[in-house]
Amino acid sequence: MPDLREGQWQLTYDPDGARPGADLTFGTLSTGIYLLSEPAVDYAEGTVGDAALPLEDGVRFGQDTTSTMTLSFELAVDTVADAVTAAGRHTANLGSVDSLLATWDAAAVRRRMGAVATLRTMQGGRIRRTYGRPRHIAPANSRFTRQGSTSLVATFVVGGTTWFDDLEESTTPTAAPAPIRGLRSPLTAAMSQRVPAPPQPPGAMAVTGTVPTWPVITVHGPGRNPSLSFLGPDRGPWGDLVQRMTIGLDLVLDAGEWVTIDPRPWARTVLRNGTASVAGALTRTSPRMQDMILPPGLQHIRYSVTDDTGTSRATVAWRPAHRFY
Repeated sequence: MPDLREGQWQLTYDPDGARPGADLTFGTLSTGIYLLSEPAVDYAEGTVGDAALPLEDGVRFGQDTTSTMTLSFELAVDTVADAVTAAGRHTANLGSVDSLLATWDAAAVRRRMGAVATLRTMQGGRIRRTYGRPRHIAPANSRFTRQGSTSLVATFVVGGTTWFDDLEESTTPTAAPAPIRGLRSPLTAAMSQRVPAPPQPPGAMAVTGTVPTWPVITVHGPGRNPSLSFLGPDRGPWGDLVQRMTIGLDLVLDAGEWVTIDPRPWARTVLRNGTASVAGALTRTSPRMQDMILPPGLQHIRYSVTDDTGTSRATVAWRPAHRFY
């Protein structure tokens, strides 16, 4: 994706068959679609799980959940400099408004279950992104449209309340063959040894941000029953890292095969080779996908797999998360 300038926003999503994708940059005068005011951020009312105490005053606080976040943009489509005549400016403005309406319609996204668009912005010299869908848009067709300027109000609904760093971070713990050698009965002329690969020593991963984020885990074959254990950032009484969760798969991967575990709210999938769902292969000790989160702080990851070749590997990718852009 191209770099953004300060104050700019970018809406992108992939095409879906005959429905085109989008790569729209707006927010400053140079883009032709600029902001008339700073975006309004509205956090939707959450779901409160309070319950009244029987026959007495007060309530018992329950489990509260948050909902979505809506961004509202007051925009102006400007084509004043696109032509020297009023008719030319009017024609150019009508075409630009039409293109904006088609992009904000996002048919390639809203026609697919779970599909989201990416909204990026540069604020204070840093680029952050969030995921959701363009929703309401309303152009104000006034006399200024004939002069090359049309005002619009557009909203974007976020699939949650979280912003992410634009740069993705990752770590790749690999499982190595055992350093010992031995014999396997019955012996043959070409004697060999076949032992499982031991767990890789924990590798450090520093997760920044201010709120927990979701990792995207990819396990590459060959191997059997791969698992990843996440330790920390908390430590026990003796200073050792506390094992927080273990994500395992009860399956066999051949060379060239892979499985991607994506617990992000808009995905929640476990796919073999990017197509077939193998969500049923998650072990019973694995946490629910909504709980597969990485809290901010220094933590470690350990990868284990039964692999005779020692070539199996896993990748854990994440973006630091925040509550504001």
